[in-house]
Amino acid sequence: MTSFVETATEIAYEAGSLLRYYFERRVRFEMKAEFDLVTEADRASEKLVIERLKRHFPSHGIVAEEGGGHESDSGYRWFVDPLDGTTNFAHGFPIWNVTLALEKGGELIAGVIFDPTRNEMFTAERGSGTFLNGRRVRVSDVARVADSLMCTGFPNHNRSTNPNIHFFHELAMTAHGVRRGGSAAIDLAYVASGRLDGFWEIGLSPWDMAAGILLVEEAGGVCTDMMGVRHHLKSPHLLADNGAIHEELVGMFGRIFQGEVLHPMPVTG
Repeated sequence: MTSFVETATEIAYEAGSLLRYYFERRVRFEMKAEFDLVTEADRASEKLVIERLKRHFPSHGIVAEEGGGHESDSGYRWFVDPLDGTTNFAHGFPIWNVTLALEKGGELIAGVIFDPTRNEMFTAERGSGTFLNGRRVRVSDVARVADSLMCTGFPNHNRSTNPNIHFFHELAMTAHGVRRGGSAAIDLAYVASGRLDGFWEIGLSPWDMAAGILLVEEAGGVCTDMMGVRHHLKSPHLLADNGAIHEELVGMFGRIFQGEVLHPMPVTG
């Protein structure tokens, strides 16, 4: 299995270098949906990653955001986001990454998230822990939501039907703070490394979160859906945290899902 992580790391470094080239030149973007954009950098990175994976693991299946993958009956499947944080990237905001994860028989067994702007490589393999640039990391030990730094994300599409703004309001009123960086993979890597205490989001795709989920779990954290149910890559939402605040978060989210207002909107003026 080490070869999977090592190879994925090499590929992520190469794709990251390619993305840096495009980032420095501020490439143009186009819309693939009303609020969802794509750049030539996404496509170039995906082409590179898929070519490298096919070369090293020709029998493996690949699921990639821009649609360049293929299915396989080998039992192995890679989830690839060649540029997570495309909106940030296209606007020159330096929070974006390359992420690859490998699933075997439905279980995530290897994952890497590479942040080229900070030269940070997060890696994990099942049963062996989580590492940042070769140094082992773990989740935080914060024990209360009131003492936590949380993070979330909002969708590019279907914004009017996504209820996350209500969760954001309640957590912002409860926690030390709530961040919104624009890259789910980096958010999850930061939970795994103790920089954040928890992360939640509604409507993520498998390639957005597969590597990050493994990182969090191998760093001692917990991943479920926002109702506390065991998570799978097709779950409608994700909650990842250090484990110590998980039960409290699930309780809060359950009340919000039921329509309860924990902190009424203040009146101004």
